[in-house]
Amino acid sequence: MAKDPYQYFRVEARELLDGLTQGILQLEKGPSDPPSDGVARLLRLAHTLKGAARVVKQPWIAERAHTVEGILTTHREAELPLSKAQGSELLLLLDEISSRLADISSLAGASDESAQRVARATEPVRPSAEEPLETLRVEIQEMDSLLHTLTEAGVQLGTVRKGLGTADRLRDLTSLLLDLLAVRPGESRAGAAASGMAGMARARSLAEELRSSLDHFQRSLAVDLERVDGAFVEMRDVTHRLRLIPTQTVFASLARSVRDAAQTLGKRVTFDTSGGEVRLDANVLASLRDALMHVVRNAVAHGVETEAERVALGKPPTGQVRLEVLRRGSRVAFVCADDGRGIDVEAVRTAAMARGLMPAAAAKALSADQVIALLGSVGAVGLTTSSQVTELSGRGIGLDVVRATLSQLKGEMRIRSEPGRGVSVEVQVPVSIAALQGLVVEAAGARVAIPLDAVQQTLRVRDAEVARSAQGDSILHAGKVIPFLPLDLMLRRSGSVGPNYGHRVNPGIWSAVVVQAGGRCVALGVERLHGAANIVMRALPGVVEADPVVAGASLDAEGSPQLVLDPAGLVAAAERSRGETFNAAAEAQAQRSPILVIDDSLTTRMLEQSILEAAGYPVELAVSAEEALIKAHDHRYSLFIVDVEMPGMDGFGFVAQTRADPVLRDIPAILVTSRDAVEDRLRGQQVGASAYIIKGEFDQMLLLQTIRTLIG
Repeated sequence: MAKDPYQYFRVEARELLDGLTQGILQLEKGPSDPPSDGVARLLRLAHTLKGAARVVKQPWIAERAHTVEGILTTHREAELPLSKAQGSELLLLLDEISSRLADISSLAGASDESAQRVARATEPVRPSAEEPLETLRVEIQEMDSLLHTLTEAGVQLGTVRKGLGTADRLRDLTSLLLDLLAVRPGESRAGAAASGMAGMARARSLAEELRSSLDHFQRSLAVDLERVDGAFVEMRDVTHRLRLIPTQTVFASLARSVRDAAQTLGKRVTFDTSGGEVRLDANVLASLRDALMHVVRNAVAHGVETEAERVALGKPPTGQVRLEVLRRGSRVAFVCADDGRGIDVEAVRTAAMARGLMPAAAAKALSADQVIALLGSVGAVGLTTSSQVTELSGRGIGLDVVRATLSQLKGEMRIRSEPGRGVSVEVQVPVSIAALQGLVVEAAGARVAIPLDAVQQTLRVRDAEVARSAQGDSILHAGKVIPFLPLDLMLRRSGSVGPNYGHRVNPGIWSAVVVQAGGRCVALGVERLHGAANIVMRALPGVVEADPVVAGASLDAEGSPQLVLDPAGLVAAAERSRGETFNAAAEAQAQRSPILVIDDSLTTRMLEQSILEAAGYPVELAVSAEEALIKAHDHRYSLFIVDVEMPGMDGFGFVAQTRADPVLRDIPAILVTSRDAVEDRLRGQQVGASAYIIKGEFDQMLLLQTIRTLIG
């Protein structure tokens, strides 16, 4: 408590705010049954928040909680439905309290005097993003299970320790046996013969006792070790479950997003959820929350019609958006469906042609399902059908955020549409990015793991069964032709393993693993299959440049590191590899140094990263000029793309410093900024920027053309 006096207050306050938000949104839908119950519960939550804030000397929060109490009391006494104006006022107060909670997180370890100064600060601004899900509330039953398992493991370890006493007895028997068999100096031949006969009999007896004891010790130790191992496996599983939290944790935020979007657009929309009891890794859910917000906002902005349009179509005046959470094996699916107009296939086709994603002839040849699939493809950066740019839509960034998040989480997205009846967006992510089951294989002399839920089948493939063509190698599997590629070739090309070359057990036969991701399959030839294993995956250090085929790393049973491969990266890499010719030009392209994007805006970083990666450029990111300078001295980059206005050192300062550095001066730099004054452009030239691009006039084709001019 001395280090962070607000630790428990923040946890409690966030839960109270979530409860208040959900309750207010429910009151806006209509009165509860009986009507007073819902308001009474909200009054209790607000009163609890007010009291807790006063305990930790946060009068600013206490005052706003008191205001919330007053509005709710007035509403209860009036016995009228909660108006939109009252709902908006209450939600704004909750936003302000949430913002202050984020502010006081920086007070950990601060003195009472400094804490009071912050508490008396001016009114905060509404936060641009919600705080991460850093704290878990654990069920007593789960903790009891963990404690029970720990106790059992301790008992089993005590049994193993007792076995050490048996080992001492075995050592004593061995010493006696050796002593009996030893020849003593000075002993006569006759005496030696006599004592030898007696000694041999005694030695034989000791040897039999030793063998019996060894057999018993070996059996007992094996059983004890198996029990201890089982206890530790159970402990790992329970601990893993403790990391998982109910997905309903984010429902309040999503309901608020739907409510605000509908109010902004003047639409009537209800938001229903189910499956909130499904549990997900806290890190996965925290990363996914913002992406889901974009999905539900898109459903309101692009899907649900206005009230007049719905009535004219014979639909209920109020649109529906529903989010269903489903557990599917080791993955969790979030299915967001609306009952709106559906996707305008021709508008998507036209937008794809306008953005140069494909030639007109190819775009016109696509089926409706293929056109809709474009919205989920990595290359569809900024693709939108909106004719106007509004606060909620028009730039296509929402789906860009979803795609970038899923790429990070190794997830997938599927979009389905039925004209006039609505759109369904399904997002699938692994339950945990930390613990998983993997198939351990050997390739290029190294052991690597492939997530087991992506392994469709293992096969034995003869060289004669591999069909070779100009498009690449393939095999026939389950009645379909799928790409075939040796995994060792893929790993060596990506630099994921060293120059070690493994050898197949049978030179003419491959062990093959059929990996599926995103509805696509590829067969990977490996040298050996080592079986399934439970894996705790860790992210690679930031200084390590990981190829897209690598998801992370784990430690094997001997404590040695092994790579964990990404199924989607494997499929994509195998498809890219088909039909390639490994000439010097291709190798030079593969070895191109990455581009470093430097911007403190998450949205801008992801947008630029998506554009560059879709064009084939490797990309790394930095959130500040200071971080970028550290990275620039640790790695070689081909280009810097720099924002001007950043906290700390700005873009002009970064470019000037790199121009003065003999190691970095030859790396071109592009300034991308919203500042379009003549003096700013001149300053960019003076510090040595190679190009100056205005965000307000941003054109991805111009950016790519500029990059090709500078680095090819």
